[in-house]
Amino acid sequence: MSLKSNLHNLKEKYRGTKMAPAFNALHTFLYLPNMTTENGTHIKAADDLKRTMNVVILALVPCLIFGIFNAGYQHYLALGEIEAAKGFLGASFWTLDNLIIGAWTVLPLVAVSYGVGLAVEFLFAVIKGHEVEEGYLVTGMLVPLIVPVDIPLWMLAVAVVFGVVIGKEVFGGTGMNILNPALTIRAFLFFAYPTWMSGDKVWVHGAVERAGTADAISGETILGSYAQNNSVMYDYWDMFWGVIPGSVGETSKLLIIIGALFLIFTKVGSWRIIVSTLIGALVMGLIFNLVVDAGWIADSSKFYGLMSVPFWQHLIIGSILFGAVYMATDPVTASQTNKGKWIYGFLIGFISIMIRVFNPAYPEGVFLAILLMNVFAPTIDHYVVQGNVKRRMKRIKVKTA
Repeated sequence: MSLKSNLHNLKEKYRGTKMAPAFNALHTFLYLPNMTTENGTHIKAADDLKRTMNVVILALVPCLIFGIFNAGYQHYLALGEIEAAKGFLGASFWTLDNLIIGAWTVLPLVAVSYGVGLAVEFLFAVIKGHEVEEGYLVTGMLVPLIVPVDIPLWMLAVAVVFGVVIGKEVFGGTGMNILNPALTIRAFLFFAYPTWMSGDKVWVHGAVERAGTADAISGETILGSYAQNNSVMYDYWDMFWGVIPGSVGETSKLLIIIGALFLIFTKVGSWRIIVSTLIGALVMGLIFNLVVDAGWIADSSKFYGLMSVPFWQHLIIGSILFGAVYMATDPVTASQTNKGKWIYGFLIGFISIMIRVFNPAYPEGVFLAILLMNVFAPTIDHYVVQGNVKRRMKRIKVKTA
């Protein structure tokens, strides 16, 4: 008897019991989602939540694979055991040693993220008696890509439980949450364990355990260097290719752009949100550049380093591009109206660079900006809809006058 037949028999056996959602979830994960459409729909399509989530995961896989190699590369580069890769295709980057050490550090993050998150999802499904949604398929992949490579697994597990329960389940599950669950998890880590989420010892594997020793490793990011008004050792191509320290999946801007094009082509990600977020970041960066050029801020100011960064360069350092493509476009927590998407994305980019510059202790603000705008997204859509209603009422009055 096939696995599909066995699962079908289990579903029938446990139909109406507490364990029914668990068996339904296994069947959904391996085969097709249960049919949930009953009546009242006017448009029917072949896509479903599972297929949508799988498209996003496919867009994230290249970032994950690159992040694995980069974790090993940054580790051996910091130890001085290899030479810096000359370009994206450098011989010292795509090596078996980098793959092994990178997989050893990154894959456990993926396993904990999915294992703990799905366990919580199954538990709530059994307790509340509803189907297990596929929303965590993407969240489980995003979480390992937005954390430092050496974060303790128990911290990640605690944060995942918090993010799934507080960020999603208390609102009713997938489709009902007002905050992005992956960013809720990252926010919890940042505020609960700040020393593991910032500084120059958390971005390169092995740096924390060697801190204070003769062979200590420094994994300072570009944003950290600018925030301290230090010179940056990486050139623009290093920043674009991604052969720099940082969160696991945020560094390669090339792969993020490819993922963005894939999401836009499949109509899963909103190009309006992506473009408007980048425009907002550029505008805020340009304003800071004009302030510096006008001489309104002293060279000795703690804000000078990041304010003097060329406005376009903000897009290839830090997480702004990753956030714009994979976080801001979350269809549940983002604005739903077309005009609202432009406003929503612009404010995310604008506020992200503002936080980045004015918070030198933690010069990255995209996750805080997205969470803030998640809260205001319904308000933005409300005023957009009300504006449309008022314009239509005016046209009706003109015609009937």
